[in-house]
Amino acid sequence: MKNRKTWLPHFAAALIFVCMIYSCTPKADQNPFFTEFQTEYGAPPFDQIKLEHYEPAFKKGMEEQMANIDAIVNNRETPAFENTIVALDQSSPMLHRVSGVFFNLTEAETTQKLTNLSMVIAPVLSEHNDNIYLNKELFAKVDAVNEQKDRLNLTTEQKRLLEETYKEFVRSGANLGDAEQERLRVINAELSTLALTFSNNILNENNDFKLFVDKEEDLVGLPGWFKGSAAQEAAAAGQEGKWLFTLHNPSRLPFLQYSSNRPLREQIYAAYINRGNNDNANDNKKIISKIAELRLERAKLLGFDCFANFALDNTMAKNSPAVMDFLNNLWEYALPKAKAEAKELQALMDKEGKGEKLAAWDWWYYTEKLRKEKYNLDEEELKPYFKLENVRDGAFDVAHKLYGVTFTPMRGVPVYHPDVEVFEVKDTDGSQLGIFYVDYFPRPGKRGGAWMSNYREQYGDVRPLICNVCNFTKPVGDMPSLLTPDEVETLFHEFGHALHGLLTKCNYLSISGTNVARDFVELPSQIMEHWATEPEVLRSYAKHYQTGEVISDELIEKIQQQSAFNQGFMTTELLAASLLDMELHNLIEIKDLEVIAFEKDAMDKLGLIPEIAPRYRLPYFNHIVGGYAAGYYSYLWAEVLDSDAFEAFKEKGIFDKKTAELFRSNILERGNTDDPMVLYRNFRGADPKLDALLKNRGMK
Repeated sequence: MKNRKTWLPHFAAALIFVCMIYSCTPKADQNPFFTEFQTEYGAPPFDQIKLEHYEPAFKKGMEEQMANIDAIVNNRETPAFENTIVALDQSSPMLHRVSGVFFNLTEAETTQKLTNLSMVIAPVLSEHNDNIYLNKELFAKVDAVNEQKDRLNLTTEQKRLLEETYKEFVRSGANLGDAEQERLRVINAELSTLALTFSNNILNENNDFKLFVDKEEDLVGLPGWFKGSAAQEAAAAGQEGKWLFTLHNPSRLPFLQYSSNRPLREQIYAAYINRGNNDNANDNKKIISKIAELRLERAKLLGFDCFANFALDNTMAKNSPAVMDFLNNLWEYALPKAKAEAKELQALMDKEGKGEKLAAWDWWYYTEKLRKEKYNLDEEELKPYFKLENVRDGAFDVAHKLYGVTFTPMRGVPVYHPDVEVFEVKDTDGSQLGIFYVDYFPRPGKRGGAWMSNYREQYGDVRPLICNVCNFTKPVGDMPSLLTPDEVETLFHEFGHALHGLLTKCNYLSISGTNVARDFVELPSQIMEHWATEPEVLRSYAKHYQTGEVISDELIEKIQQQSAFNQGFMTTELLAASLLDMELHNLIEIKDLEVIAFEKDAMDKLGLIPEIAPRYRLPYFNHIVGGYAAGYYSYLWAEVLDSDAFEAFKEKGIFDKKTAELFRSNILERGNTDDPMVLYRNFRGADPKLDALLKNRGMK
C-alpha cells in the first residue's frame, strides 16, 4: 500500500511532531545536546540522553539561533547570499540536533511524560518560528538579496535556496501588517497543540482497543502463526490462555483477512474506522473541525480563498483545480472497477448460501478467498518466503546493483530500543554515505504506520543519519518475522525514502534530501516498490525460512498474474481519502463543522459504495493533520511519476547502470535544488504519462 508513511520535514515545518519536556536544568557538561555528539559518526548517544535534557537543549538551541539571527540583522555589510541566506540556513545547529532526536522518539518510542511535555514545548517552538519569519529587519535583508538575484551570478542550487527562503518568509506572513501578524501567531500556536492532541488521541485509541477471545472455536480460519502471535500478546497482557487482537496492522489485517467469525470481523473493523469518533476523551471531531477552521483563517490572511490553494501553491500541482481534475479523472476509472470487484465478492458469498450481503468488514476475507479461486494463490503460501531479514537484504542488494552502495551491520552504536538495528552505508569508492537505523516492530509507544525520518540531515560534507520505522509482524517463538506481500512492499517503499535521504549531495540544509515538494517526495519511495516483485529480485531474497529453497517460478508467475487484483478497491479507498482531504480544505467557510455529516455528504456525492470506506476518515486522518494537509493526493500524483520512471528501467533493463546513474544524479542526489519537473525531465527526457499508472492498476 502506498499510504503508510509519514515524511518528517525539516525543523521549520515539523512543529506538529514535537513532544514534552521537563524543566530540570542539568549541568552544561552533562547535556549531550549542548555540543556536537561525542560519538563515532556523530550518532545520537541514546544511552546518555535523559528526559531532563530536552527542555534546556531546546531553550539553548533557540537562544543560539536567535543570536545568529541578530548577527545577520546587525551585520552592516550589504545583504548578500552568503551573509544572509546561507547564514540563515546554518543558524540552528543545536536546535536541529535536539529536534532530530526528540521528534523521532515522540513518534517511535513515546512515553506519557514525553507526551505531556510536547504540549508545553509546541507553542514555544511555534512562537520561536514566528519570531524568525515575522522579523521585519531579517525579512528586509532577505528581500534585498532576492531583489538582486539576477545580478548575483548564483548557481542553480543557490538560486533555488534563495527562492525557497524568500517564499517561506512570504508564506509565513512577512508581508502582513502588525495586526494580521499577531493573529497569525495566535493561530500557529493553537494549531501546534491541536495537532499534538489529535495525534495523541489516535495513539490512545489504537492502544485502548483490545479484543480478547477465550474460545478457540472463535478462531476458525486463522493461520497457526497468527493464533500463536495472538496468544503471546494475550499472555503479555496478563490473560494467559486467551488470544488478543488489536487495531495495529499486523493484528487487524490478518484477522479481517482470515477470520471466519463474521461478528468479530465486524467488531474489529468498526473499532478501527471509528477511532476518534467515540464521543470519549479521545474524540477528534471538534479538533479536526477547529484545525480546518484555523487553517482556512490563516490561508485567507495570506491572500488565498481556501487552505488547499495555499498549501498547493508550493507543490508541483500548484492549485486545487489541478488536483481535483487529476483525482476525478482517476475516479472515473477506479469506481467502476471497484463495483465489478464487489459483484465478484458477492457472487462468492452467494455460493455459500447464507443469504448474507457483502459489507465492508467482509471485503478482505472474501478477497482472499477469491484470490485463491482465481489464481490458486493465498498469502499464507507466500509468507514463508518473506522472512524479514531476507527481504531487507533483498532491498539492500537492489540498491547495491543499482547504485553500488553497501550496507554493513554496526555493533555498539547506541539505540533507543533493543529492536533497532544500525547499518553503515558506503558508496562505491568506500566513502561513507551515512548511518541507517531500522526499527520494524509495533509497540505501545510507537504510532501506527511506517515512515522514514532522519536524526541528522545532509549538507556539504556532513553526512546524514537516516531511519526507517515500521510496524511489521513480530517473530513468534521459533518462527521469525514473516512478512505479508503488502509488508514487503512497505519495506521497499520506506527504503526508497531512505535512499533519497542517504544519497543526497546538496550544499544547503533546508533543500537537501527529502526536503522537496510534498507531491515529489514519494517518487523515490514508490519506484522502489516496483523492484520488490520483479522475478530477478524475488529469486535473490524470497527463500523459504525453513529450507532455504528459492521461491519457485510457478509462485512468481502467480504473483505477476495477480498484480492488478483488488486494485479497484485499493485505488478507490485511496482516492476517496484524497478527495475527502481536498473537499475539507477546499471549503471557503468553516464554523463548527459537523465532520461526520460533511464526510458522508462528500462520499455520497462521489457515489462511493458502502462496502468501501475512505482509507482514512477525518477523525483519524493523521496524514492531513501532519505534513499532508491538502496533500494526500501526493501518493497517486507521485505514482504517475514512479510508474513512468520505472518504464525507463524496464526499457533498458531493471539494473541498467546508465539509467540508474541518471536517476541517482537527477533525483536522489539533487534534493530540492531545482524545480522537481525539471529534475524529472532531466532523468526521463520527457514529461510523465498517466498510461503506466493505469496499466499497473489494471485499469487500461
